[in-house]
Amino acid sequence: MTPSPLSLAATLVAALFFPAIIQAQIPGGSSAREIPTEVQKTDGRVDQVIERANDHFRKGKLNLEDDKREQARDEFDKAVDEILMSGLDVRANQRLQTYYLELVEKIYREEVPLIQQVTPQQNATPVVAQAPPNPKAGAVEVAKAQAPKQIGFRQQGFEPSPLDPLSKLVLTEDEKKVSESQLAKLEEAKNALDFNFTTNPLIQQFINYYQGRGRSTMETGLRRSGRYMKIAREAFRRMGVPEDLTWLGQVESAWQPRVVSYAAASGLWQFVRSTGAQYGMRQTAWVDERNGIEKPTYASAQYLKDLAKRYNGDWLLAMAAYNTGALNVDRAISRAGAANYWKIYPYISQQTQNYVPNILAVILIAKNPEKYGFHGIRPEAPLSFESVGVPSATSLRLIADATDTSVDYLQSLNPELKRDTTPRGESYTVRVPPGKGKQVAALLKRVPGDRRDSARVISIVPGEDLQSVANRTGVSVATLQAMNPGVDLKSTNKLVVPNNNVRLTNWRRATPNTADANANSGLTTVRARKGDTIAKIAAAHKLSADELARLNGIAPNVELQAGQEIKLPSAAASSAQASKSRRR
Repeated sequence: MTPSPLSLAATLVAALFFPAIIQAQIPGGSSAREIPTEVQKTDGRVDQVIERANDHFRKGKLNLEDDKREQARDEFDKAVDEILMSGLDVRANQRLQTYYLELVEKIYREEVPLIQQVTPQQNATPVVAQAPPNPKAGAVEVAKAQAPKQIGFRQQGFEPSPLDPLSKLVLTEDEKKVSESQLAKLEEAKNALDFNFTTNPLIQQFINYYQGRGRSTMETGLRRSGRYMKIAREAFRRMGVPEDLTWLGQVESAWQPRVVSYAAASGLWQFVRSTGAQYGMRQTAWVDERNGIEKPTYASAQYLKDLAKRYNGDWLLAMAAYNTGALNVDRAISRAGAANYWKIYPYISQQTQNYVPNILAVILIAKNPEKYGFHGIRPEAPLSFESVGVPSATSLRLIADATDTSVDYLQSLNPELKRDTTPRGESYTVRVPPGKGKQVAALLKRVPGDRRDSARVISIVPGEDLQSVANRTGVSVATLQAMNPGVDLKSTNKLVVPNNNVRLTNWRRATPNTADANANSGLTTVRARKGDTIAKIAAAHKLSADELARLNGIAPNVELQAGQEIKLPSAAASSAQASKSRRR
């Protein structure tokens, strides 16, 4: 499979970290004296390309400042395309390469701001989510001291990719120490994997890294993997790709769907825009399917399968090409004179040198964590949801109301959605908590088509009349009747209301205190500590992370505020549930 010209975007960044690759592009017959002459011949064209790219970038920034996000994205894309489609060898021209890297970083900063919650008392410098700046880039923008205007494209938050620090990871001397007995055990352990490869001391060196300073990274990956591993294994199995290669997701994204790399690769499986489009993933003003769950997972398996076919079933070369691009692997094979990963190792970028043995180390540890000293790590519960079709431009707030959850939780189930509204002009399939699909579908039928991006749904209790609802919401009885025609208050617990000026959305009976209320509902509360997440609290109390997330309307991996109250099933309720489960 020959990648499209745009797929060079990711490989160009990798090339920066291994200058020998750049030198290798020079034809063998050229002398040192001829090289500057050839470069000089392209100077005029380079000037024109940079001028046109700068013009598109400036237009993009102006559009962004005017909140014209789609026009801004188009201009940013055109700026990059000016370079990649120029016909110039970007890697062979240091000036153009440096400009390209600066441009990618500047666009990355414009498109993926890290929204900070700064209180009036704070005077802190806002932090921008990004990789460490390119040391060769001289004109890179920096964060200003004042809070920036939040005009980024996406309403969903993004995290920096673990691939960025991986590209600069240098093993310590202690980590490089590998004994004969370790190599013998490594050779034995590889037999448990579902694909063949030749071992190398580098794999054990990365195992040493994860057993030491990289331990927390490995532990986090082992926990997070539980959410997506069932889906990933099924996809890889159906596509005929070794299931053990699903652990590539840990190195690519640390199992986080909203991860963006320095080279603008995105999602669980880190697709750049061109490769994502090549494998059928839509990238519009409303959705970026690279950040989804099922579709990019199947695309990742297909991409690996295509690459393995290109290299006669060699999965190590396929992984290397997944990281750096097939053209770079092809060049390395040509220089090494052999289609073997360990032979081409000296001729690939540092990131790719780290990438393949890192994945192999992760797979070996994941196959038998206890053997490598990772004890008692409980993977998170598999992601559970059901899918329901919703009409054009349906607000996630409306769906959250209908499912008694939160927009944040729905976004964690639908990470491909850029906004808190489904795409306008088309029906869309949304993932909702299990058991809520029919409820959502029924409620949406009661919402007028022109109100699905603005209406809200509130809860009522049996016996509550429209006047009571009107008193606590500020919505007139006439409006409630108009928006809920024919609804039987005795058989429903939800009403549709306009989004504006609603004072309350929940009705609560008066109770002596919160503790009594929780006791009556079979709930108790705990206060989160700094760094806690729903998933951590669930693991500590031996509860399902998904169930606890739904109970609190908070996504499992969102960091909680210190002191934040989290609802838990009470001890009595938990015991009763456990007893009930044992009787089944």
